[in-house]
Amino acid sequence: MLCCFGGSVLSSLMLGEPPVAFLAKTTNILLASSVWYLVFYCPQDKFYQCFAFLPLRLLVAGMKEVTRTWKIVAGVAHADSHFEDAWLVMVAVGWARGAGSGLISNFEQLVRGVWKPETNELLKMSYPVKVTLIGAVLFTLQHSQYLPIARHNLMFVYTIFLVVSKVTMMLTRSTASPFAPIEAALSHMFFGLQKPPSKVKGESASSSNGSSVCDQSSSEQPRDGVKKRQAKKTE
Repeated sequence: MLCCFGGSVLSSLMLGEPPVAFLAKTTNILLASSVWYLVFYCPQDKFYQCFAFLPLRLLVAGMKEVTRTWKIVAGVAHADSHFEDAWLVMVAVGWARGAGSGLISNFEQLVRGVWKPETNELLKMSYPVKVTLIGAVLFTLQHSQYLPIARHNLMFVYTIFLVVSKVTMMLTRSTASPFAPIEAALSHMFFGLQKPPSKVKGESASSSNGSSVCDQSSSEQPRDGVKKRQAKKTE
């Protein structure tokens, strides 16, 4: 339930609302419980095998990205109703509403008794969390009328980008973020972060050469010993 309704819990805590408000929607609770039961306890994993079929997986992934857009828009509008023209609050609540399952993952790990600090989404963001943050900023600017575009047009463009990128990553089985080149350029521009590939290659080449020389010398030593023993036997 924390993963399914993490966005509602986080946004409610941020706005001072009851974090258990999502339990009032009985239909959503029954749907999430039914899916959880079928995924983990369906006989012979038939339900999982059915949705492991690639076309169905792509369909479900696309529907999830469409839902993400609606969650971000609803979070931004809900935050504006409590704090008018508060940009940071609108971005934070929209971000939490759209990527709640990722942001609440650390608390979910503590509940399960598993602690993995290296998977902290605030320190090392995954692609869904990053793209949700970008969407929250865009929809906040549009809601404040600083972005000259209609909301339905922005929603359409943003949703198309989410669905296309998600489907492409699933088809190519790639885990690399599409924003990686932009992040590398910005980090080099503003923070001077740069990887020295030439030095790394030189060190690896020298280490490989050194290891090969050591292997050759070590292999030559027993060969010399064998030759000496054969010479003694012939004498």
